[in-house]
Amino acid sequence: MEIQSPMKLKRLVVIGRHKKDRISDLPDAILLHILSMVPDGKQVVRTSVLGKRWRSLWMSVPMSIDFNFPQTENLVVTLDYLSSTLTELHYCKSCDKIPRFTVGGFRYEHCYAKYVDLWVSFATKVAKVEEFLLGLLSVNDQTYDFPSYAFKNSLLKDLELRNCQLNPRATVDWTNLSSLKIGYIDLTDDAMEKILSGSPNLKSLELDNFSGLQRLEINSVKLTQLMIESYYNDNDEIWLEIVAPHLQHLEVLELCSEIRIGQRNVPSLVTAIFRLNFNFENEEQDLEMEFSCLKELLHSVAHVQNLELGTWCIECVSILELKGWRPPPSSRKFLELNLAVIQLDFPGIYSFLQSSSDLETLIIGCWYNHNERNLLARYTDEDELSERFEKHNVKCSFSHLKTITINNFSGSSSENKFVLQLVKYLLKHAAMLKEFVIASTYQWMSPEYRKMAQKLLSFPMSSPHASVVFSDI
Repeated sequence: MEIQSPMKLKRLVVIGRHKKDRISDLPDAILLHILSMVPDGKQVVRTSVLGKRWRSLWMSVPMSIDFNFPQTENLVVTLDYLSSTLTELHYCKSCDKIPRFTVGGFRYEHCYAKYVDLWVSFATKVAKVEEFLLGLLSVNDQTYDFPSYAFKNSLLKDLELRNCQLNPRATVDWTNLSSLKIGYIDLTDDAMEKILSGSPNLKSLELDNFSGLQRLEINSVKLTQLMIESYYNDNDEIWLEIVAPHLQHLEVLELCSEIRIGQRNVPSLVTAIFRLNFNFENEEQDLEMEFSCLKELLHSVAHVQNLELGTWCIECVSILELKGWRPPPSSRKFLELNLAVIQLDFPGIYSFLQSSSDLETLIIGCWYNHNERNLLARYTDEDELSERFEKHNVKCSFSHLKTITINNFSGSSSENKFVLQLVKYLLKHAAMLKEFVIASTYQWMSPEYRKMAQKLLSFPMSSPHASVVFSDI
């Protein structure tokens, strides 16, 4: 290969600069497609300096705006970033289409209201975005007062508001809205009623870390998904009642011990997910309240086809079972139980299996880093629990159970002694089982993997047609 001299190389570079720009000669459609794949809107705008051909091309690119504020309390840094948002909006107002506008991580104080007003005005009036996320962090309990004009918008499809006070003084007009997420807010029944009545095409509603609401009535046929996370109220005697005759999917997460549903209120419900995290500050008093809430919730969803329960739900059900309570009979086909591996709650598991005679699919989720409350210790010890579980007379034959899955399975035999007991029990009594899946985090063919696989395969199975499948997570 010939080695070029430095002078010759320099001459070649200069010649290359005068070559024709083939990229700029591409059709507009292709250039716009290339620019649409650039993730950063600022970089798209900067292409205007490439030449005359590019000067206004970027304006036709569907471009999203994302303001992710730096996590700092430094006032200078915050003001600099705020100033940069105004500059970016100045250029972006020339764009033909801005589908999404998101603001995240901004520490809101009332002195910054004018900036937030500009963002909301730009999103709802100028850009007319379809997706708008205004995620504010409250400083000293200061919340942004969402402006009245923003409650009238026929283009919004997805809206997420955090730390925004919603007080619509007139009717709401969100006719095209399909997904609404509201978080960190004090809601009123009147405001929620106006929002729901003004959002006739809403399909999904999420309420996160909220208070004040006492009755959530959903009459829309289209709104079929509801997620509630951390509902709280200063008055323990006030509970949130949910009435949603057309609701199909319900999730209740974290601290939500003051919620009432009632089976007659959700007759169309198909899937219920309860991942509750109970509060035990005043243990004796709180336990009874949590137990009362959980029993009522479980009675409300006895008719659903799919049920998922979190670790604290299983632990509380175990205590309730030892006290003589039994879950109501159900016709559910799918059941997922998330268990704290360090203390497997046999009474709760068994009681749910007994109440699920039509069960077809069972999923066991293993949680190894779960913080143990050790509430069961006051009722019985580990040996008694294990012996009681093994000696249970199976009154239901699991005649429909076809699939069992153990998720997130890992650790040594000693760490999994409770899980192994449960697996052995299930394989012994599931006479119609077709597939037993172990989804593990073990490294493929490691000594721990082989040892655990041999252990699981050694358990007797009552079903002659069951296959055992090992998979990696």
